[in-house]
Amino acid sequence: MIRRQTRNVMVGNVGIGSDYPISIQSMTNTDTRNVASTLEQIQKLTEAGCEIVRLAVPDVEAAEALKIITRDSQIPVVADIHFDYRLALLSIANGVSKVRINPGNIGSDERVKEVVSAAKDKGIPIRIGVNGGSLEKNILMKHGGVTVPAIIESAMTHIHLLEKFQFEDTIIALKSSDIRLTFEAYQALANQCNYPF
Repeated sequence: MIRRQTRNVMVGNVGIGSDYPISIQSMTNTDTRNVASTLEQIQKLTEAGCEIVRLAVPDVEAAEALKIITRDSQIPVVADIHFDYRLALLSIANGVSKVRINPGNIGSDERVKEVVSAAKDKGIPIRIGVNGGSLEKNILMKHGGVTVPAIIESAMTHIHLLEKFQFEDTIIALKSSDIRLTFEAYQALANQCNYPF
């Protein structure tokens, strides 16, 4: 397989990028606030070959649970954040190895800057998650819906925002309910940046 040359980013002890093997990541479907069941599922995922695990962090209680989960997990833990930048800050403080945000729904540039600053302080990467189902309204109107150019514009806008704050430990994830569109968006974005996917 021919792989494009990308930046390399560490998620805990797992390298992401062209200098490293492709890693396996999964996401728990437990309630993160239930520490015991979440750790049990992480253990099962680890035994199945998972190398990085992502957890939903919908509220402060879930973010606080990360203190124990990150301490006891055998593999790096990623916090999945939507809307509330304060949950990203708390998750970072509580030991996650990466934080996933959609900068478009985190709020103002100042809020994104706070998350970037916290990630820099802890030396952890940020995963930019671009979802066809939650693209910015102005981008959807400009491109007439969820299209490859719309997904790319959203991703590049978020990338440039992090770069404005001198942050480059970035990983990109694109998603759409249309598999072919997702594949084509990844192909197009690969020609525009060297961040790992």
